[in-house]
Amino acid sequence: MAGKFQQWWRTRRSGVRRCLAVFGTLILGAAFAQTSAQPAAAATPWLTVADGFVSFRVPAADLESALGAVSSVDVEADFGPSFAVADLGLGRSGDAWTSVIGPLRPGLYRYRIRADGTKLLKDPTNAASVTSDPTWSTFLVPGGSASLLTDVPAGQGGTLGTVSYRSGPRQARSVTVWTPPGYDADRRHPYPVLHLRLGADGDRTDWLDLGRARQILDNLAVRRQIEPMVVVLGDGDARDLRPELRAITRAVQREYNITDDPRRRALAGASAGGTQALRAALTHPGEYAYVGSFAGPLTDSHLRIDGRAVNSGTKLLRLYSGNMTDPAYNPTYRTLRTLDRFRVRHDFDGVNPDDGHTWNAWRENLADFLPRLFRPVHDHRPSAGHLPLTREFTTPAPGTTPTPWLTQDANGDTFVTVETGTEFADAGRVTLWGNWAPGGSWVNVELTRTGDRWRGTVGPLKPWFYYYKFIVDLASKKDTSNPTRITTEPTWSTFLAPGRAARPLTDVPAGRGGTLATLTYTSTVAAAERTAYVWTPPGYDPARAEPYPVLYLQHGGGQNYTDWVEMGRAKQILDNGFHDGKLVPMVVVMGNGNSPNFRAELLDNIVPAARAAYHISDDPEKQALAGLSMGGFQTLDVLKAHPGEFAYIGIFSAGLFNPAGYDDVDVEAVNAGTKLLRVYTGNVTDFVYPIVLSTMATFDRLGIRYEFAGVTAGPHGWDAWQKNLIDFAPRLFQPDGA
Repeated sequence: MAGKFQQWWRTRRSGVRRCLAVFGTLILGAAFAQTSAQPAAAATPWLTVADGFVSFRVPAADLESALGAVSSVDVEADFGPSFAVADLGLGRSGDAWTSVIGPLRPGLYRYRIRADGTKLLKDPTNAASVTSDPTWSTFLVPGGSASLLTDVPAGQGGTLGTVSYRSGPRQARSVTVWTPPGYDADRRHPYPVLHLRLGADGDRTDWLDLGRARQILDNLAVRRQIEPMVVVLGDGDARDLRPELRAITRAVQREYNITDDPRRRALAGASAGGTQALRAALTHPGEYAYVGSFAGPLTDSHLRIDGRAVNSGTKLLRLYSGNMTDPAYNPTYRTLRTLDRFRVRHDFDGVNPDDGHTWNAWRENLADFLPRLFRPVHDHRPSAGHLPLTREFTTPAPGTTPTPWLTQDANGDTFVTVETGTEFADAGRVTLWGNWAPGGSWVNVELTRTGDRWRGTVGPLKPWFYYYKFIVDLASKKDTSNPTRITTEPTWSTFLAPGRAARPLTDVPAGRGGTLATLTYTSTVAAAERTAYVWTPPGYDPARAEPYPVLYLQHGGGQNYTDWVEMGRAKQILDNGFHDGKLVPMVVVMGNGNSPNFRAELLDNIVPAARAAYHISDDPEKQALAGLSMGGFQTLDVLKAHPGEFAYIGIFSAGLFNPAGYDDVDVEAVNAGTKLLRVYTGNVTDFVYPIVLSTMATFDRLGIRYEFAGVTAGPHGWDAWQKNLIDFAPRLFQPDGA
């Protein structure tokens, strides 16, 4: 209704203005050989973060100066489910490559530019870097769960230093040392010490650049949540950890006041560094009283363990694991069984359901582990929300069909595993594109070569409808082992992640749904035979006295009449709505809207053909018209030209390109003849978002009554439009006051 936009705007305008300031011209461009070269100059940031949404605007000239001519540009970042590294495609918009993604979970993200599949480039406008790989940059999405990752006020944190030592007779190496706020080199009792390690390819700087170890330590120290300690960060490529740690300890003791008491020493590591720490605790018990293994399970199944000695010399042995995407998941399960068999006391933090083998998981592990050191700890439970590890994660043998393969965790979330055929055995790079980014945005997750096939697991996925394709050396390919088909997108395949939230998109029991049929009609506009889908409700009676109300439901650009069924899950949405008693019995006609004169196509062709074939009403109060994207723009055009012809109007992700062109609309006729005009939009990742806002402002100015459904989480895509139909259909043809 009139004024709804102003009410919504008053409560949200500050956030919306920030987002619009960030995206500006960018929003209209949102779309679907290693090098260290850099552009000569780039003053305007390529990346901007606002309210959890991240926008990229990469000047084409800067890319060309660094990489030469490019035809495709992605941002490679940990945007995938479980913080997996994934490719976000950028679209060319004027003089820049642009895209938007979000809202992202609070945390630290790394990213780099990947052009034409193989050319890598650091963002030169971002000073944050990763020492071990200079193509990466980082940025922080602030929020409650990321509070430990922010810098403490100047002068309140600890201090970083460097100590050199000799590893073996000839090799000079260094470690980084963090000392706590107020560190006293002369205090009577030496400080306890934690040695923090990485895997074989890890650099000690990674714990600072990607692990945010300094910020985590500083924040916990300022909050007095950890004991004052010294932390030593070492490289992860030591061949023999035990003599390496001895050499490090001797060197650090010469410069810092640290203890040599094993009861006040701790050892922890991530990935292979965690495996080293765990093995040290089990093979040389008592040298470190506190041991943490962050997704670093045992790799030696024949290790002999003296459980009594380990228990006697170890105050804390705590293990961590990511979810099913973590390659440490199954080995961790076996490790836990081994520890139980040898009666080794240990804590297990549980399975982190939201993260895999990633820095985000290890940062959380570090934040959990540190407060447990060098003090009595009575809470040995897993972190809140973490899951038990009760069995290994298994997938079918190579070549098993059909694909994909779905596995659910204890939360009811789905992990999907895909596999290519052998036809891509010689490919250089294969990724999996799908709508698994926030809100249903699209990213590519890299697959791994397994023999002569490519395979990967993505998750956790919330219950909903998903679609995907393979990208093989930049070419789109279908999963031919998945029998689903999308007429307008022949390389796409689909699957449904089951669960309560996906129920509106799920098939109803056999025999309890409506009927979906095709209607062939002659288009005088296209001068050709065309087809529409028609849904009739359960119990449809062509002979009943009262004709059925009818909804004409239109698709978007580049689509046709099949898309609302194949991608929009319209049949399932309507079946479930009727089954739940939410829908008035109606007929839904999904016609072909690809026409230069949609008004004529609808009113002269689709509507007469539907009336001739079905027992539907011609009373405007029993007719509805709705459409997504292009179909929404067409719906607005029909509303202006024929006010009152359809009493119910739904606009999904569409608006007025030229608001002034609506100034001559018959406002009185629109308001008198329209019972419901309901407007929908995706969030700021939807490129028509500013157009919808402008359209509602125009409606308010003209006095056109409408309802704003609020922002639907998601981009200009099917995730949003399915939710729009779920909301819109039950509102149609209801008795007054219902």
